[in-house]
Amino acid sequence: MTTSDPACEALKLDNQLCFALYSTSLQMTKVYKPLLQNLGLTYPQYIAMLVLWEGDDITVGEISARMLTDPGSLTPLLKRLEAEGLITRTRSQADERVVQLRLTDKGRDLRRQAEAIPACILASSGLTLEGIQHLQSELVALRDQLQAP
Repeated sequence: MTTSDPACEALKLDNQLCFALYSTSLQMTKVYKPLLQNLGLTYPQYIAMLVLWEGDDITVGEISARMLTDPGSLTPLLKRLEAEGLITRTRSQADERVVQLRLTDKGRDLRRQAEAIPACILASSGLTLEGIQHLQSELVALRDQLQAP
């Protein structure tokens, strides 16, 4: 095969959608890192807090579904948020298998500090708000298509 062979072109790293998504995700996380350090959060903790700021008093199963992750993998993250005093975790009286998550006053107060982050990300992206919204819409459509049975 020569390098001009279409099969070779299809296998070039820079022609891979997966690599564009992966490398962009790495760079995005690097942009978030110093912003989140100011809040004392890691990126996965920030995602969990975003879910809780949208709707407090939810179950581990609900936050897991919203974050598109396995509930078991969230337990260490949620324990750290609890140790930091940002959330409480309590077993349901009705079903002890269900763990309820609630924001503490400290967790709610952290939201105010986080309000500046989206504008910082927008500025770092070099895109307009409309451009970000379009890109996000396209990525969500791709994610949904990949999740389809």
